Amino acid sequence: MLGRPGLSRTGSFRPENLGQNALHMIGNLCFTIFVIGVLVFTIIAATYEPEDPLFHPSTKLTTFLTSTSNATFQSDNTVVKTGEDFMAANQTAFATFINVTDVVEIKEALTDQTSSSECEGDSRKPLNCRDPEVFHLMMKEAIERFKDIHFYRFGKPAPGPEENTCDMAWRFRPKEGKTAAFYKDYRRFVINRSENCTLSVLSIGDYHSGVNARKRKNKNQKPGFEKTSGRQEQVVAALPVVGETVNDLLPVVESENAFSRGKYLIYVGGGDRCKSMNHYLWSFLCALGEAQYLNRTLVMDLKLCLSSIYTSSNQDEEGKDFRFYFDFEHLKEAASVLDHEQFWQDWNKWQKKDGLSLHLVEDFRVTPMKLSEVKDSLIMRKFGLVEPDNYWYRVCEGETESVVQRPWHLVWKSRRLMDIVSAIASKLNWDYDSVHIVRGEKARNRDLWPNLAQDTSPDALISTLQNKIEDGRNVYIATNEPDTSFFDPLKDKYSTHFLDEYKDLWDENSEWYSETKNLNNGVPVEFDGYMRVSVDTEVLLRGKKQIETFNELTNDCKDGINTCNTASS
Repeated sequence: MLGRPGLSRTGSFRPENLGQNALHMIGNLCFTIFVIGVLVFTIIAATYEPEDPLFHPSTKLTTFLTSTSNATFQSDNTVVKTGEDFMAANQTAFATFINVTDVVEIKEALTDQTSSSECEGDSRKPLNCRDPEVFHLMMKEAIERFKDIHFYRFGKPAPGPEENTCDMAWRFRPKEGKTAAFYKDYRRFVINRSENCTLSVLSIGDYHSGVNARKRKNKNQKPGFEKTSGRQEQVVAALPVVGETVNDLLPVVESENAFSRGKYLIYVGGGDRCKSMNHYLWSFLCALGEAQYLNRTLVMDLKLCLSSIYTSSNQDEEGKDFRFYFDFEHLKEAASVLDHEQFWQDWNKWQKKDGLSLHLVEDFRVTPMKLSEVKDSLIMRKFGLVEPDNYWYRVCEGETESVVQRPWHLVWKSRRLMDIVSAIASKLNWDYDSVHIVRGEKARNRDLWPNLAQDTSPDALISTLQNKIEDGRNVYIATNEPDTSFFDPLKDKYSTHFLDEYKDLWDENSEWYSETKNLNNGVPVEFDGYMRVSVDTEVLLRGKKQIETFNELTNDCKDGINTCNTASS
């Protein structure tokens, strides 16, 4: 052994080859790591189930649906966001409003044309509501009386039921309006004419008291007086006008020829029924978006099932009408839609005669892009019984999401409900602050919300609000506390108001009651839980100051203990 070398030195271990060997080893190690990484990624991709896009949408608009704010009424998923919520209230577009000086100027310019001489010493002569002097007086009094709104248009006065009364309508917005919308009001003026023929306004009626001036303005009819710019005319055309007469009659196809030439899309079945209103709208807008992408008329079922989370019976309730909750007039004017009952009547009459064909799709993974070349008159998407694969919105997932856009701008809130909101705000002269007070189950669950009950007690509220709201202010309180007398101690400092104070706006003598009853084939419509929370929230959001439960009244987290950081992330 002593004659043998201690180690046999091969070529690979020669000093001159060590650097090259090290590079090979490092390369092999990197390749091994890469292969392992690919395997791990493949396993994750194969087993990963994405979260429901209804609650985690990817676009900016849909992110707005589930606000990341910890503010209760801003992110309450019981109230659905609609198209007008996404419109920015561009204040420059609303800058051209009517001032008292504008009225004075046109009065002076028309002095020679006024008919004050009609009096001729006879103050008992019937009042002429079309008299320019009467019109100018009514405009001036309205502007001076209602200081918290801006006026954009005055309609020509109409005679009231009494000889000394005139009705006048106007379009307006609250001065501190945060929503992109116009409002219409019409009121009754009681006018006095003195012995020397001087005119004065004795009183102005309540919201919508001037019913003789309610008539919807013809598009070709000139208004009484407005001061608008071309920019504003474009804005007005794109925004809802709350308070106008609603025309949401169902559209009909003009003729057999028109029906036969049409292309249609219908969704049938599925598991979306009786889900939350957010879920319904997310799926409905997917269908509407596909119909627009395919340039087809959407055949829709206007009958909804209201989820038990909104009903007094705590049961799902069928037979609700789309028009109770959304602005169907705007939808039918801005998009091509048909009610499914009317559609099937026409289809059954003319389908065989005119050779109309149907293309059936039973897999939601068949994308709209694959259907773009279909020539059949009707594309029917039929959904099965297994959730969540039978949700309509699955059609708009994956590659379709970047191609088919949900047309949010087509769906607005019901103008009948928004008119109730406007009426409440008008009764408060659009000059009030609002507070959202969450109690109920959360206040009773001290494990998740240990401080909420105490922080929303009357004494705590008085202490917290004294530095936020001035004494004597009108304060609108939106709350789930069933006994509003619980908040009576606040009356010593504020004039408090609650939703049920305004029940006359939806009782059997109201416009809302009679109009919804007509929509419902003569059957009275309940002012249900969704309508209540919708109106309550919208009134709340129109307060000059808005105080939220979480963040401002209590340090508890909206979703329970230790969730504040999660809610804001």
